[in-house]
Parts: sequence; C-alpha cells; structure tokens
Amino acid sequence: MSFTIAIIGRPNVGKSTLFNRLVGQKLALVDDEPGVTRDRREGQARLGDLEFTIIDTAGLDEGAKGSLAARMQEQTETAIGLADALMFVIDARVGLTPTDRAFADFARRANKPVVLIANKAEGKHGELGAMESYALGLGDPVQISAEHGEGMSELYDALSALMPAPAEDEDVEDDAPETDEDVSKRPIRVAIVGRPNAGKSTLINHLLGEERLLTSPEAGTTRDSIAVEINWQGRGFRVFDTAGLRRRSRIEEKLEKLSVADALRAVRFAEVVVMMMDAQNKFEEQDLRIADLIEREGRAIVLAVNKWDLVERKPNLIAGLRADADHWLPQVKGVPIVAVSGLMGEGIDRLMSAIEEAYATWNKRISTAALNRWFEQAVEANPPPAVSGRRLKLNYITQNKARPPSFVLFCSRADAVPQSYLRYLTNSLRETFDLPGTPVRITLREKANPFAHKRKRLS
Repeated sequence: MSFTIAIIGRPNVGKSTLFNRLVGQKLALVDDEPGVTRDRREGQARLGDLEFTIIDTAGLDEGAKGSLAARMQEQTETAIGLADALMFVIDARVGLTPTDRAFADFARRANKPVVLIANKAEGKHGELGAMESYALGLGDPVQISAEHGEGMSELYDALSALMPAPAEDEDVEDDAPETDEDVSKRPIRVAIVGRPNAGKSTLINHLLGEERLLTSPEAGTTRDSIAVEINWQGRGFRVFDTAGLRRRSRIEEKLEKLSVADALRAVRFAEVVVMMMDAQNKFEEQDLRIADLIEREGRAIVLAVNKWDLVERKPNLIAGLRADADHWLPQVKGVPIVAVSGLMGEGIDRLMSAIEEAYATWNKRISTAALNRWFEQAVEANPPPAVSGRRLKLNYITQNKARPPSFVLFCSRADAVPQSYLRYLTNSLRETFDLPGTPVRITLREKANPFAHKRKRLS
C-alpha cells in the first residue's frame, strides 16, 4: 500500500514548487501570487529509492464559514485525513509568522508524523529563518530550496525515517509483455473543458459522489487541471477538471494564462474530451473555437449541454440540439451530444456511455479490402474533377493508424486534389463505416511514376 504525504502550510511558501520537484513534472501551477492552488492535487513522487503518494494542498488560511477560503481549508483538512505523514512548509526568507505558529498547532493536533520544511533556505537570510522555525516545536527543520533542488538529500533522510521498509517481494518486477486486454483495462483519459462557469467541477463532483473539487457561482474558481480516478459501472476513467477557456483577447492576468495553458495540455494528453456548454447560452463563438481546437488536436469529442434542469422542456428539443450541432460543427459531423445536469445528476449515464462509444470509435480500424470497396463506389458515384484540363487519378486508400482514424490516399497529383473533394470523401467515410463525431484524417500521397526515368533518358 502506498505511503501518502500531504504538503501543508500557509499560502506562497513554495508547496506547489516542492510538489513539482518530487513528482518530476510541472503538474501544479506556480506563481508569485499567493493562493494559486485551490483544489488538492495528488501525484506519484520519487526521491532516490523512495516512492510515495504526495498531495499538494491549498494554503492554510482562515475564512468565514461557507466562503471560498473556508472551503479550500476543508479540502486541506481532507488531505490531512488521507495522509500518513505531513510536510509542514515555511518560508525561511520571511521567517516565522503568526499564521505559521497557528497552523503548526493545527498540524500537531492531526496526530501524525510531521517533517518541518524550511523552504527558500538558500543564503544568509534563509538560514536565519530556518533557525527561527525551531520555536514551532516540530523538530529539526530540513533546509531546502525546492526551486533549485538544494537539500534533497536531507529531505530523503527525514522521509526515510518515517516510511516503512519495502516488503521483500516488492522488488520483483513483472516483465511480461503488455497484452490488448491490459490496454483495454486502462482508465480512459477524459478532459472536461468549456467556457468559465459551465459547470465542469460540479459534474465531476457528482460522478465522484463527494465535494472533491471546489465549485462557486463565481467564474474562474478552477485554476489547475486536477485529475481524479472514477470507476463507472466497472470501467475506469481518469477525468481531468480544467480551468474555463475564455477568448484570448480577454485573458490579461499571467495566472489565467498559466491556467489556460494547463487546460490545453490536458486536452493534448486526453483521449476523449467532453466539451461542456451552458444550456442557456449554447453554441456561442467561444464554444465553436474550443470544439475546433479539440478536432485539430485529433481527440474524440463529446458535447455535454449542462444545466438542463434550468431549460423549459419543449417537443423535439433534443432533435433541435442534434441539428444545431451538425450545423455549427460540420468538421465533426454526428458528434455525440448529451443533455445533462451536473447539479441534479440528470443524463450522467448517457454521458458516460457516450464517452465509451466515442473512445471506441476513436480507436476503430477498418480493413484495407473494405476501404477500397467503399473507395471504388465513392469515386464512381462522384468522380474527382479535372484540374487544368487534366484528370486526377485516385489509386487506392489504406488506414495507417487509429486514434484518430487516419488514412493514406494514393493518387497521381496530390497538390491538385480540391479540399471540397476531400470533405466529400471524409463525410462518406463517416457514414459508411459509422465514424460519427470523431476527427478523420486523410493524407494524400503520390505514387512513384514508373516511367519517370524513361522520360529523363529521352530528354
């Protein structure tokens, strides 16, 4: 069983920087502005031969009951309850503050092993602040610089004393090759994206059955892309909550730029992307831009129209949504669209089924024989136009990869094939082989001319 350590402390002492250092990736957003981290984030950390689960938490700060600050502290308290040990971080350059002293008492009451970390301890000012931390009564401080990687050997020694010795059979590695069955059991990576305040975090909380992510009527509550594990009817999902995506012209603050970059990274690493729209303001310009981004990244896409409980029900409302989706998003014609209410739990089963179906379509492979039977019929029904008085010759087609379905079309003059004809072939592919909504890629490749060398000799 994995050993879990929670990083706690007041805002802006370098908790997220230490988290990133230990997991070996820049997963958590880092900025000079206090209070960047709001939700708790978990990662698999490694320090030397030590491996453990690390939890980054929001800075401990007091707030009125029900306020965002108070709910952030509740998330931190939950992380402390899940942890086997704590890292209490102070800023050695600032020295002890009354807030540090208050929350040192809080850490002691948790009745768990505590490692006192004096971060930013490089230089004389850092050494003086580290000396002050003895007054907290939490033992000897470990002086580090999370940003520059200093003091990691001392931190290793402190953690080694807390963590249980590995069992003898844990060193045995299974070198058996990975099978298709193993791949099918992997969690599907799903990113939830959309404009600010579309209800992304609320939906994920309902899937989890707990208030795992902070929600608020105020737009922009989510900053980091937080990954959570969900098991839905026996199928595993790794779901990423992301910051709301606004138009680039409206993004001015550095922190929001970092949040948007983190959200875009989540899209690139996802397999299925759920684009959430507000049912009362659907298919706005920014929605179309986000959908186009997902298609260009080649990810399977599912449209979720959220806050359906606020919409007046009329006949053919769902059919109208389907028609609107095909009209506004022709590049992913037939994209699954599901009406949901993250708050009330309406439509969740349909959404999860749509994600699984979109994932299966995204992974679909078609035999070359079946492709070329379709190809002959499609070209016969609608031959390619002549360009500059010369006929285009299309030879054959094959699928070179899935995820998304990608095809290579061999032809005589690749640069002369019109985009309109490629759209015709793409739409025909979707209809014939049941590829609704998923991005489809067709690459043109010219066949080598067997008579080219003879022409050179004659000239």
